[in-house]
Amino acid sequence: MNDKDFNLLDEPWIRVIDGDCNVHEVSLIKLFEQAHNYKDLCGELPTQDFAMLRLLLAVLHTVFSRYDENGDESPFEDFGEALERWKVLWENGRFPAEAITEYLESQRENFYLFHPERPFYQCEHAKAGTEYSASKLNGNLSESSNKLRLFADISGKAKEEMSFAEAARWLLYVNAYDDTSAKPSRESKERGVKLPSVGVGWLGKLGIIFVTGDNLFETLMLNLIMGNENRELLEKEIPVWEREKIADGERTQISFPNNFSELYTLQSRRLYLKKNDKKVTGYFLLGGDFFDREQKPGAGWMEPMTVWRNPDNKKTDVYIPQRHDASKQFWRECPAAVLGDEKNQQPGIIVWIKNLEERGWIKNYDLNVRIVSVQYGDKDFFVTNVFSDSLQMHASLLSDMNVSWRNMVLDSIEFCDSIAKKVWSLAKDVNLACGGSNSTKESKGTSAFFAENVKADFYNRIDGPFRRWLYGLNPEPGRDDILYHKKEEWRHECVWAARKLGNEIIRQAGAAAIFGKTKSGSDDKKSSETFSAARAMNRFLSGLNAAEKS
Repeated sequence: MNDKDFNLLDEPWIRVIDGDCNVHEVSLIKLFEQAHNYKDLCGELPTQDFAMLRLLLAVLHTVFSRYDENGDESPFEDFGEALERWKVLWENGRFPAEAITEYLESQRENFYLFHPERPFYQCEHAKAGTEYSASKLNGNLSESSNKLRLFADISGKAKEEMSFAEAARWLLYVNAYDDTSAKPSRESKERGVKLPSVGVGWLGKLGIIFVTGDNLFETLMLNLIMGNENRELLEKEIPVWEREKIADGERTQISFPNNFSELYTLQSRRLYLKKNDKKVTGYFLLGGDFFDREQKPGAGWMEPMTVWRNPDNKKTDVYIPQRHDASKQFWRECPAAVLGDEKNQQPGIIVWIKNLEERGWIKNYDLNVRIVSVQYGDKDFFVTNVFSDSLQMHASLLSDMNVSWRNMVLDSIEFCDSIAKKVWSLAKDVNLACGGSNSTKESKGTSAFFAENVKADFYNRIDGPFRRWLYGLNPEPGRDDILYHKKEEWRHECVWAARKLGNEIIRQAGAAAIFGKTKSGSDDKKSSETFSAARAMNRFLSGLNAAEKS
């Protein structure tokens, strides 16, 4: 890169959507000027949008930790002052564009996508690493030379090159979510040096949780956390573009960042784009900065957008990020992710929102909690899935004033799980009565496999109703009568859905299943048991009645 080209401050490259559902590409400066007029980010993938969100937050953390809303130099003195600055920004309803633009202009040299010395999010040393085509850079494909994607939505020349704007967006994505396949430099290979495993990009290790508002300004502000969980100021914000020297080593172990902008711009990979005229044709890649995924309370919890769980059930004080399960609806993770439980550390972003609500700054705010995740194959060696989900609720549900309402929601989720187990048992027994296999291995064709599919169907059926019920909760302290009514309302709807599904299972079973079949025990061939659809249904209905009345 012997010349400067494509400055991200001026060139349109960030995809946003407005209130009329029109998609635009805007520059970094224009985004902050007009954030209140845009509905949301609208990149190619929700995971790409989150990587972009972290970049934007890094800019805001840096600017407003040093300057006030007027652009005057005014570093925070304490946490209270930081909160007051947040409040002023929030009440203005839009960003003070001049203050942000002045800072970005001071960093102009560091925002060229192509630069002879400091290309954005890149280093020339990466040319010693593995070379990939543009089709691998594109996260919608993630296609290497030996693994072609079937039914891809782009083909031909479109796979072989991409615009500078596209490349800039995917540059953030690959840095954040790249898989764990080995990426040693040519020098390391020649010397036979075995480098430590760096794993996937940092965001790929997380079960990402964040919140969104009514427009992009609100989304950025709601995620702009002005301190740690102990309500203390952080260290000086140092985003990657302010580093005096660009990191050029491979797989460098570093300390956990002590400020948000450094964490949000972590260089999990060493990257270097290849261009031909006005298109990017590929890139070079090496392992980058990393730190231990296992952290003790304090330093590791600097990452606010994930649940931290204790894998040893509190036998040690080591915690790791909790990834999302693609097979589960987000509300089923709600106890740990949003409302908190005894086994996990509540995400810092939720603690922050709770703090804002209790101060009355977002009173009666309709909160939209979102998750995004990349799912990997064996040993995180390749990407298999990208998924997202969201959950709407009143922010007041997080307040300690409404702990009884929160406990009621947790109880209702546990109730869903208990009914789902009854559905599973019914499906298993009816399948056995129809002649299914009672092997303990949950393989295709067994009764256990059939029961798991039916249980998943049950969760899908109550998914929409539960979300509507949760969104309809508007906690009123001291109104236990309303709380009890809402609890009973959900239990009735959940049991009704289970009964309906149970009746469908029985109807599909056929007449022979009513009398059933005798099966040998799955582990002890000498024992046997008769499975009858009629008996299973009676047991199921009895269990539902008891659960609803409990």
